[in-house]
Amino acid sequence: MLRVLKWVFRGVVWTFAVLALVACALHVTNSDGDVSVAPPEDTALRIASYNVHYIILNDATGPWSVGDWERRKLPLDKAFKALQADIVAFQEMESFQRGSDGSVNLARDHLLERNPDYGVTATGDWRTFPPTQPLFYLKDRLQPLDQGWFFFSETPDVIYSPTFNGSYPAFASWTQFEDRNTGERFRVANVHFEYSSRSNRLLSAELVRDRIKPWIDAGETVFLVGDLNALHGARTMDILESAGVTFDRTPAATYHLNRGIHVLGAIDHLSRTPDVALVDGPAVLQERFDGEWPSDHHPVYADYLLPYAQK
Repeated sequence: MLRVLKWVFRGVVWTFAVLALVACALHVTNSDGDVSVAPPEDTALRIASYNVHYIILNDATGPWSVGDWERRKLPLDKAFKALQADIVAFQEMESFQRGSDGSVNLARDHLLERNPDYGVTATGDWRTFPPTQPLFYLKDRLQPLDQGWFFFSETPDVIYSPTFNGSYPAFASWTQFEDRNTGERFRVANVHFEYSSRSNRLLSAELVRDRIKPWIDAGETVFLVGDLNALHGARTMDILESAGVTFDRTPAATYHLNRGIHVLGAIDHLSRTPDVALVDGPAVLQERFDGEWPSDHHPVYADYLLPYAQK
């Protein structure tokens, strides 16, 4: 009996050792090292996606509380500035208090105050426009023309409607932009799919496909970006690509457990219609700022040429 127990113990030890080695290997594979962000070249358009995690207004201390926000807010601003992006699509930019009340948005207001060169779109009065997935844009270059939203639901045009399986509301926001220099127009759609339900993700992807395909079929330039909560090549991505967009592979982990642990491939992604040329990226900014992680996700970004700039 003692010999059996020894063999079992050794087996458990070896199993944990193998798992630790696998985790280390995955961390190395999904880490991008120190990424030095150079500004976009010439007429390239830089688009980024960044899940910044919600803030719990009713909690003074603890994870994702107001006190935790005080720790994160300056590092988040430095991460935003480091991106040097023309457009940043945010997810979970919400100061959560009760129900769908979005009258307070600490992260949005903080970044706007400290970055006056940027405007914000895909947002509005929380009672008529969900404010948690705004697009920040460089005002000197871009002009928003139109914006909208739809929920991943059986009733997608009813604000804050629950998802297909009745869970918390999730949605897509979008903006149509015009390049002030060239007059070129394009759309950016920003999504955040549920992490815990694959069926919800697939149904959400089908709805997004059906909503963006008419734009693409009409010849519009479209970017689809956001937190898919799915790895590259997953069925979720296949469904979205059937609308006519291509996801360029994000090379490193974007979700890091708020500890810099890179054991998963990217779940935050960027895509484009075929008329857009990829110049550089995607790349992931896997850095601390002031010794802190600004969020439990890293931002992903890439540089593109719109059709006019390719001529």
